[in-house]
Amino acid sequence: MPLLQIIPQLDSYLLAVPNQKKTAYQFADLSEYSLKQRVQIRLADFAFFLSIKILGRLTRFEIRGQEHLDALTAAGKLPIIGFWHDRIFLGTYFFRDRGIVVMTSKSFDGEYIARFIQRLGYGSIRGSSSRGGAIALIEMIKSMRTGLPMALTLDGPRGPRYVAKTGALILAKKTGNPVLPFVVEAQNFWTVNSWDKMQIPRPFTRAIVIVGEPIYVDADTGGDEIELKLIELQGSLNTLVEQGRRWRES
Repeated sequence: MPLLQIIPQLDSYLLAVPNQKKTAYQFADLSEYSLKQRVQIRLADFAFFLSIKILGRLTRFEIRGQEHLDALTAAGKLPIIGFWHDRIFLGTYFFRDRGIVVMTSKSFDGEYIARFIQRLGYGSIRGSSSRGGAIALIEMIKSMRTGLPMALTLDGPRGPRYVAKTGALILAKKTGNPVLPFVVEAQNFWTVNSWDKMQIPRPFTRAIVIVGEPIYVDADTGGDEIELKLIELQGSLNTLVEQGRRWRES
């Protein structure tokens, strides 16, 4: 069911779906997988964790727009951090160890992704826009209401690339917390041959993190207004990408 269509039913669903806060920071049970799959999951987990940790430490970061994050924190709000899927590598390193909860898919790949992000100080809620998305969104709403910040890849998990989806805005509507768009741009990087053309930083590169202005969504915002907010969010991210490109080419 498209996420916009579940807005009228969300309050009743929120009562029915248990909050997974206690398990968000714990490794999932792998007993349903074969021995070979469990070994593959653990190897991939460590490989990604070490890659992000090492290349992240070798990156020299510059940040712009920190005042936007500071202002919403001072106002007692939690960020819903929104970014493009191709920037997930350095973004994961930069926002590590802040207790941020992210959505990971209910799949074999999702198992090792959940594990390595938990090693980096994140929590994980299982689901995606294509599998279990509505339930995962409800769990994210509940978790935010207990004081946990969130992060979403706005064009994940399969794209289309650089096309924002509504999940973060619905989360903002139901929690009163703003979407905080950001882009991280590396000076030098490899590009993965994948749908999102993921960027992997080269060792000792510089990178800039650009944080945009927060986007609030009122509790009484209807479906048509959500679409307008989506245009605003898309425009903000497009602008941040362009600012990053200009910084890299300067």
